[in-house]
Amino acid sequence: MSDLAGGFRYLLAGQRWVLGHGRWLGFGLLPGLVSLVLYAGALIGLGFGADDFVAWVTPFADDWSSPWLAVFRGFLTALVFGLGLFLAVITFTAVTLLIGQPFYESLSEAVDRGEGGEVPESGLSLWRELWISARDSVRLLGRVLLYGVLLFALGFIPVIGQTVVPAIGFCVSGYFLTQELTSVALMRRRVELPGQLALLRSRRMLALGFGVPLVLAFIVPLVAVFLMPGAVAGATLMVRDLTADPEPDSGSGADAGEGAGQGAGAQGFGPAPEGFGPPATAYGAPATPGYGAPAGGATGGVDSGFNG
Repeated sequence: MSDLAGGFRYLLAGQRWVLGHGRWLGFGLLPGLVSLVLYAGALIGLGFGADDFVAWVTPFADDWSSPWLAVFRGFLTALVFGLGLFLAVITFTAVTLLIGQPFYESLSEAVDRGEGGEVPESGLSLWRELWISARDSVRLLGRVLLYGVLLFALGFIPVIGQTVVPAIGFCVSGYFLTQELTSVALMRRRVELPGQLALLRSRRMLALGFGVPLVLAFIVPLVAVFLMPGAVAGATLMVRDLTADPEPDSGSGADAGEGAGQGAGAQGFGPAPEGFGPPATAYGAPATPGYGAPAGGATGGVDSGFNG
């Protein structure tokens, strides 16, 4: 429960940060507004066409008597639209981050600079960063689609499909939403997608505490736009703590452990997970500018996704 609350505190801290730096709030709204227009058009189209799609895929029900035909197809139409909304919530952040890559990179750097300490840089060109972001988003989308299809099928189970399954869907959405948002700061620290997933998997509840409230808020389109800059800032604050350096002058083993906890808890949100110090030590040798696979065995098996 403490990690859940900690994740939510990071989210609130990010919102406070952008409100205290007004120009970054306005700066970060632009990509979200562009994405909002695109997604609003897509969801409106789905809303008008979902019933026709359901009728097309269920020709066997054409001769059913009333009210069973209307109930059956109405239920399927709601599921189709719900799946579309689920995918929209998941992919909205990825698309917005891709559109606003330069904006959010600058915002994340500003958070690092404002909080003090090192301001990591990826050393990559903008086009290279866009390519990596798009590639990783596609890889994550494959995972999301698998979960979406599975949850869609489970939605047909009476009672469970209308209670437990939506709750699981929000958790899955929140986890991957957190991954997308933290990727901005982690890419600047040269932590590739497998390392990002490993880091979040070590603190799942923290990721859920950050991401699930955002998913619930993102259901309202305009709210998603206004929360995006603060979400990026909050994710950067989280990454700073999870990858914080131990105190350099630590003496004994006990002192070293205490120093690591103090470094990770600089923002007051608790210690970093064991095994995740600065990227150069947590993932072996520092990654090359081309984002090759991290050295060492820390990323073994990380591609399994949410369930690990």
